Amino acid sequence: MEAVSVIIPAHDAARTIARTLASLVSEKEVIGEVLLVDDSSSDATAAVASDLSLQCGLPLRVVKSSCRDAGGSRNLALEQARFPWIYLMDADDIHLEGGLRALLAKAVGDRGADMVVGAYRRQVGGEERSTKLPGGYTKSGPANACAYLEGRIRSIAVGSALVSRRVVGDTRFPTGLAYDEDTLFWARLMAKASLAVLTRPIFIYFVSAERSDDRFTIRPAACFLEWRLALRRLRSCGIAERSLKTREGLVALKIARVHYARGDFDMAGRFLSVAEAAPRTGAAVWRCMRYRLKIALRRRFSAPAAQLQRA
Repeated sequence: MEAVSVIIPAHDAARTIARTLASLVSEKEVIGEVLLVDDSSSDATAAVASDLSLQCGLPLRVVKSSCRDAGGSRNLALEQARFPWIYLMDADDIHLEGGLRALLAKAVGDRGADMVVGAYRRQVGGEERSTKLPGGYTKSGPANACAYLEGRIRSIAVGSALVSRRVVGDTRFPTGLAYDEDTLFWARLMAKASLAVLTRPIFIYFVSAERSDDRFTIRPAACFLEWRLALRRLRSCGIAERSLKTREGLVALKIARVHYARGDFDMAGRFLSVAEAAPRTGAAVWRCMRYRLKIALRRRFSAPAAQLQRA
């Protein structure tokens, strides 16, 4: 059976990396190498990983990095990967036994498949919320990338997909972005890859809702403009302009939601205006209307309270 290069970026992951690597031990027969990119860690990430891999017989290579960016670290490993298939995961997630072998068997069995997308289990705040199933994909072509950006098919979590090194080619993660860099990477691959789907859960994805939301509150306007510039570069992949604008609206609506929840109604209103100007589905139209009304009501009822405090 063909072998896989597993890529794991890690920054100060000594607390979780042993568990993550241990979850891969059952897949040793198909793993050609594990590339752990130790990105400016100040703890014992590399030592913990090396000890566990030595005990379990995992073919680990530690790559030192100073990117301070998960996308940049993944790019460094993509340059060095030596095996025909690439599997990406994070340093705090757990692979499910047999998942990687199932992805590889599907890729090999479905002749011509460059990429296999599997299901995953999602945990938020320590509680398992749901199993996310892939669906709605076509066999190949930019239509997948357009549907993905528009939110019409299930998002790919890093750790749920296997992709051939050949189709990756010189495609790399955008760097320096505050969010959504994974989406842009997968969209580029989808635009040129032949896809297969596996409904079996491949890994457990641990999500910190607070940390995810925090990304949208740091330099929100500047970070959005930087991300939008990277998004628009997808035009070179043959992705429809409407899909790019729809993605802008979806991300702007997500940012508006976070700022509304944290009480910054002015910033929420600014991003809501961006979302309202973008092409929208019926669900997005309704969400925009709902948040516009909620912002108006909160402003109306917070004004008298502020006046009373001043009095």
